[in-house]
Amino acid sequence: MTTEIRVPQLPESVADAVVVAWHKQPGDAIRRDENLADLETDKVVLEVPAPMNGVMREISAAAGATVTSGQLLAIIDEASASTPAAAPQGARAAAPASVPAAEPAPAKSDDGRLSPSVRRLVEENRLDPAAIAGSGRDGRVTKSDVVEFLDKKRSVAPAAAVPERAAAPAAARAAPTTETVSARAAPSAVRAERRVAMTRLRQRIAARMVEAQATQALLTSFNEVDLTAVQELRARYKDSFEKAHGAKLGFMSFFVKASIEALKRFAIVNASVDGSDIVYHEYYDIGVAVSTERGLMVPIVRDADAKSFAEIEREIAAYAARARDGSMALEDLTGGTFTLTNGGVFGSLMSTPIVNAPQSAILGMHKIQERPMVVRGQILARPMMYLALTYDHRIIDGRDAVQFLVAVKDYLEDPGRMLLQI
Repeated sequence: MTTEIRVPQLPESVADAVVVAWHKQPGDAIRRDENLADLETDKVVLEVPAPMNGVMREISAAAGATVTSGQLLAIIDEASASTPAAAPQGARAAAPASVPAAEPAPAKSDDGRLSPSVRRLVEENRLDPAAIAGSGRDGRVTKSDVVEFLDKKRSVAPAAAVPERAAAPAAARAAPTTETVSARAAPSAVRAERRVAMTRLRQRIAARMVEAQATQALLTSFNEVDLTAVQELRARYKDSFEKAHGAKLGFMSFFVKASIEALKRFAIVNASVDGSDIVYHEYYDIGVAVSTERGLMVPIVRDADAKSFAEIEREIAAYAARARDGSMALEDLTGGTFTLTNGGVFGSLMSTPIVNAPQSAILGMHKIQERPMVVRGQILARPMMYLALTYDHRIIDGRDAVQFLVAVKDYLEDPGRMLLQI
């Protein structure tokens, strides 16, 4: 009995997907719920699980192929599930006796807990996941864990080669000949180029950035905020906060809450354009930009105005973990009325972020840097951050944008106002 494996139903906003990789080949045994292939859309990577135990019979869409909902991907032979697949006899005979057999790949004991990107990295480098210490939730191995493991392996190899070089005969270290000198004077490297296809996510990001620039009248206003009060509040309560709520008290929850209070006062910043209409959103779904190895993602904290500081911090931390291990769901990235992006984590002092269309504004956070400020007639070192609000000038006037930024600044410099909603 055979079973067809087809492309899962893609969301309405996703037209097609690309087959990134196959984890099983014809003849391979398959376990139920084992991931057979990774499909990359312009937003997320989808896994294709096996519906039963069996043996891969054939693959209909090779890696790199573009596929649509319901398209045939592969066929599983259920009847052969209990019979180990043997390599074709002719294929074995064709191999020359002088060629040593390839080193078998280490046993993969991931029990389905590896994300697609992590599994792909592990298989490409022939690693055993059990040998890698996982820093993710419940001890899961993340992509950064694999990269760190590989870096450690590479750093050991050059060290082992040093004694061999030291043992070289003295004659080999004699003065170089004229030919040797000439060779060394020649260019040591070819001016090579490398062409790599954009991932679907990178293509999507590029298209959205160009679309935002082409369809919106973007303008950026700046201000700066003294984060002394926020830092003092975090220092005073961070330990008890984490003990009570199981989440770290970061800066992002303060900025989310301050933005919401400012959005309530300036509703146009939370609005969007639909044709010739302005749509005022009477809810606050806040996007928080997360940088990943695949590109920038903006998961949504929905109804953020109704959530506590602890709930916001937990949700952002969970999104960051899912973004890193490649398990972000499409619904996590859909919608949003306003976005925050923090370039300060990379050292950015000032920037002009691009609006996440169809939203009409985005708040850019930057590096916290001590600067001399005049406070009540005295020059003091204060932890300052530049804020940038990029907005669609078609519907948001400069006055509203500037006053919105001032409101955010006021709430952060006096956090008690957020609690009292004044």
